[in-house]
Amino acid sequence: MFGGITDPEAVRYIGSGIAIGIGGLGPALGIGMAVRGAMEAIGRNPEAAGQIQTSMIIGAALAEAVAIYAFVIAIIIAFV
Repeated sequence: MFGGITDPEAVRYIGSGIAIGIGGLGPALGIGMAVRGAMEAIGRNPEAAGQIQTSMIIGAALAEAVAIYAFVIAIIIAFV
């Protein structure tokens, strides 16, 4: 089926998998750390929960955008 690892089709699929794998790992770790920090901050100061939650959601959305960019790049690598 494949002529080896140097076959252009195989390299495209491997590159696509690596792109989404590494591109999704960073945002996942970042969002996890942000939620952990927010929960610790809310535990220390429950009155500020609304402000902390708002800031956390904005930060998580920005981090998630990086994962979406990685997904788009992976799709481009796989199908173009």
